[in-house]
Amino acid sequence: MKNASALLISVLAALGAALLATLVLWLGVENGRFAGGLAVLAVAAFAGLATHCHLRRQWQRRNGEQSALAEHVRRLGDGVGGVDESALQTAGALSGLATVTLEVRRLREIAEGVHGVEALFGSALELQWISPSIHRLIGRTPQECTRAADPIALLVHESDRLYCRRMAREVIESNAGRDFEMRLLGDEGRVCWVACHWRPQHDDDGQVCGVRMSAEDIQGRKEAEYKLLETVAELRRAQALRENYLSRSNDERQRLAALLNVIRLGILFMDREHRVTYYNRAMLDIWRMPANENLIGVRDVVLEHKVATLLEAPEAYFAHIREVVTSRGEVSEPHEFRLKDGRILTDLSSVVSSAAAGGARGIGRVWIYEDVTEQRQVAEKLVALAERDPLTNLFNRRRFHEELERLLADASRRGVRVGLLAIDLDGFKPINDEFGHQAGDEVLVTLAREVGGIIRRNELFFRLGGDEFGVLVPDAESTELVGLASRIVRGIEALRFTFDGRPARLTASLGIALYPDHATNGEALIAAADHAMYRSKNEGRNRCSIAGED
Repeated sequence: MKNASALLISVLAALGAALLATLVLWLGVENGRFAGGLAVLAVAAFAGLATHCHLRRQWQRRNGEQSALAEHVRRLGDGVGGVDESALQTAGALSGLATVTLEVRRLREIAEGVHGVEALFGSALELQWISPSIHRLIGRTPQECTRAADPIALLVHESDRLYCRRMAREVIESNAGRDFEMRLLGDEGRVCWVACHWRPQHDDDGQVCGVRMSAEDIQGRKEAEYKLLETVAELRRAQALRENYLSRSNDERQRLAALLNVIRLGILFMDREHRVTYYNRAMLDIWRMPANENLIGVRDVVLEHKVATLLEAPEAYFAHIREVVTSRGEVSEPHEFRLKDGRILTDLSSVVSSAAAGGARGIGRVWIYEDVTEQRQVAEKLVALAERDPLTNLFNRRRFHEELERLLADASRRGVRVGLLAIDLDGFKPINDEFGHQAGDEVLVTLAREVGGIIRRNELFFRLGGDEFGVLVPDAESTELVGLASRIVRGIEALRFTFDGRPARLTASLGIALYPDHATNGEALIAAADHAMYRSKNEGRNRCSIAGED
């Protein structure tokens, strides 16, 4: 009979839940969220009603069993001549203990069957008890959780811990419940979203002594929400693309595309949301992208990722882009940057004004890219032709005068000396006349290479014309210059040549002058060094002389 009553209550609860679920489906997709909430409330109500009725019948049955036991003890006492009052009290205590044990066992069964998570925390947020369902949810046992020194750090995801602790303290301090969503952290990094309901717990005096947490698994709902957001974002992007295409006249777009595709400049339009709205064929060619690459709608951060591997200094270039975008100027200055493959590009950017807003607000930016590698190479060649001797590749007389003026100005500002070595070859003309200009060129090239190995990195070696050479030495001292000149004299003297089977050799005469010891300007310094060089020739050649030691 008792089992039949419990079964009847469960059947009635199930029928009621089924009727309400049918009503929810009838409400339609548009009211899905309201209907879902109604369904949950309905099922919870009927489940609560069924549980209440079942527990009430169990309480009535236990009352009856206790009364029957007391009556049986009373009759037993009457049968044996009576039982004293203490024995009756002991029997009552045993009966109450049996009842409590039964209650505890049934509460344990209920706790183990809870689908969500129930937990009790003390006033210091120490975990006192947690339902076994926590193991199903995140893979941790109740014993593992209660033994933890900081249960919130163990159970709650690091992004939600601070908020969880704050909410729990608010429950204790305000004596009011809090409801929010958070992530539980399981073993092996497993994450589970739950909807939490935190409620205060009170002692016999009505004071808050802890909090109770009830949590429901909402991981499936969260995953569905994320997928929905991704789908919505993709739909919005597709809609933006369609609206962008429909807003233009097809004929005008074709004419503009044809015009921009024949020019060599790479053109890229970005809207206010930093998405690509147009690019031409040259832009793909310059950045080495496939001809069928589709960049429409792509954000600037994605573009940066695509080109980062091509740039020689990606961080510096991206910093330049951010500076241009945040600047108030409408047109940026041309900026030159290099790629890893050796090419040199320039970019230029300008704000595109809105015709609808009267030009008061920009609708985006246009970027123009140009490959100037060939231009820079031609310019470098021209500079080399203008500044270097084509035979020896040494700096020529023009560069000599530029460097001389620069070094003298720097020395005057810093109060240091500048040294000049004037070199004139002895015996070069006979080699040139006897063996020809080709032999003379070989001598000059060999000499430039060998003396260049003697010259130090901070010293500059020049061919001033014919068989005349010069060396500029910054931060010089007379003893250092004499040592350098001696090494050059010995190096040139050691050179040996053979032309048409006959040996040939030459020497050099050097003159040394120091600024400001021997002259206070460039022309005077050159004259002083030449004078010292001719003195070396007059004194027997193959030697060096210092200006002012006549």
